[in-house]
Amino acid sequence: MAEFLFRRVFYSCIALLGLVVAVFLLARLTGDPSVLYLPDTATAVMREQFREAHGYNDPIVVQLGRYVWNALHLDFGMSLRQNVPAMDAVLQAFPWTLRLAGVTVLLAMIVAMTIGPLAAYRPGSIFDRIASVLSLAAASTPDFWLAILGILVFAVHLGVLPTSGTGGFAYWILPIGVLMFKITGTTTQVVRGSMISSLASPYVKAARAKGMPENRIIFLHALRNSVISAVTVAGDQTRGLINGAVIVESVFGWPGVGKLMIDAITQRDFAVVQAAVLVTAACIFLLNIILDLIYAALDPRIDLH
Repeated sequence: MAEFLFRRVFYSCIALLGLVVAVFLLARLTGDPSVLYLPDTATAVMREQFREAHGYNDPIVVQLGRYVWNALHLDFGMSLRQNVPAMDAVLQAFPWTLRLAGVTVLLAMIVAMTIGPLAAYRPGSIFDRIASVLSLAAASTPDFWLAILGILVFAVHLGVLPTSGTGGFAYWILPIGVLMFKITGTTTQVVRGSMISSLASPYVKAARAKGMPENRIIFLHALRNSVISAVTVAGDQTRGLINGAVIVESVFGWPGVGKLMIDAITQRDFAVVQAAVLVTAACIFLLNIILDLIYAALDPRIDLH
């Protein structure tokens, strides 16, 4: 176990370093930041002073070396737009994304792990057909369309939910509902298919032949194997949400890392972009390690050595 963790952390650090260098170089290809930050009336001298003050006149290798050294100390410089340390801006936004992603995936898993096994227990039944149609529709619905529809119905026409921002419980309903819709549909389909395969497997038939109670067969044997597939889907969805539920955060004005990154990219706020990418990538690498540990706990056939 310790060897596995050390190996994964080591490779993750190498990947993070490569990602940091790639983002640094790509960010510099977007153009001269003085064109964006200074007014159109700024003179050439003013632009030159701006570039000199922020180190943009140094050779790219010097800028990269300075950036990597500072990144090792979690210092990404100042946000040119917000005039605060870039890491502070990211750490202020990141918890909002984590809370949104955590609650969404948790609720989606609860719903999917309830509907999926019930639909799989009697394939072809009315409940199974309704669940399959609804889950397929949910998995195919675009987030942006559902977000706009939710605002139109619940905020504009009914006036029962706020359109954007953060606050009490009401502000969470639409963002979580929109994100949860597709995740629940996808996970339900995966759990249903996995449960059908598990219930038709030889070990389930052998358990039934021995007279084992049906509820024990479903929850102790078949459902446990289906959970692995559900965890895989939930992990992929969580990675996507942590990487930034960009559309939903932008539509609902959610102050998460997705919206922060979009704003920083459009404003060429290099420091915030680089800090956000590094924090997001580190969180995703950590999530991958946690998922591997969960797989090993659920399936004893998985060897982490």
